[in-house]
Amino acid sequence: MRHLMSPLDLSVAELDELLDLASDIEKNPQKYAHACAGKKLATCFYEPSTRTRLSFEAAMLNLGGSVLGFASADSSSAAKGESVSDTIRVISCYADICAMRHPKEGAPLVAAQKSGIPVINAGDGGHQHPTQTLTDLLTIRSLKGRLDHMTIGLCGDLKFGRTVHSLINALIRYPGISFVLISPEELRIPDYIREDVLIKNHIPFREVERLEDAMPELDILYMTRVQRERFFNEEDYIRLKDFYILTRQKLNLAKEDLHVLHPLPRVNEISVEVDDDPRAAYFKQAQYGVYVRMALILTLLEWRD
Repeated sequence: MRHLMSPLDLSVAELDELLDLASDIEKNPQKYAHACAGKKLATCFYEPSTRTRLSFEAAMLNLGGSVLGFASADSSSAAKGESVSDTIRVISCYADICAMRHPKEGAPLVAAQKSGIPVINAGDGGHQHPTQTLTDLLTIRSLKGRLDHMTIGLCGDLKFGRTVHSLINALIRYPGISFVLISPEELRIPDYIREDVLIKNHIPFREVERLEDAMPELDILYMTRVQRERFFNEEDYIRLKDFYILTRQKLNLAKEDLHVLHPLPRVNEISVEVDDDPRAAYFKQAQYGVYVRMALILTLLEWRD
């Protein structure tokens, strides 16, 4: 039995196989319409979510399975003080696979150690968000036709953004990848990512404060929101939340084949005027999230064609 806690739980070969399966699901949805008939997915979300929870549910329903679970800690026995370990032992009696989001880093890993069913980390604090990373990789590969030899711009909250940290870790395994890290001083990439991941692995990168300075060289621009829930100080949040806004004027500086990604939800960091630009790919990205989660569920349940 396998779990998914981090994108690095999958080798590059396994990752390519998963993305191939997701691409086939996109092209031939009817082929998979009953692949999980009789199977149940438990969505255990201790933290609010729209896209991740609903895309997991859509994925399982598209596969012919069913879904049970809870959408907040307040609506679970966690409100009575039940531990994650006990909760997953009970869930293992009811479901075949579990997707868990939790505000505490490492909570899904604790669950996996006690679980009788595969557990998928659907986001743990500011740590990992592996299925978003798989979504990002599928989106990039589908749009660009490759995952190598590209310059990736990461913009906004690079300090607390778990999607950014996971994506960097996943992409450095492909040749020819370089990064432009675009953020204010207060939200720069953490030292452990800069030193232990980028520098240690000899990955080319540079850090800039102005989005305009990076635009002309980028193949992918990955925008993020400044997350209020990761700040201890409301004043700092208010001061930094509007630091970067992608407008049509800034997008005019970019390559014609640039693609703009965003894990969503968007607040105001991408102007709505950008939505109609063919380079805006963030709503396609949300759709790819369903395909990749379908592929992941099938993989962890050891489905065979």
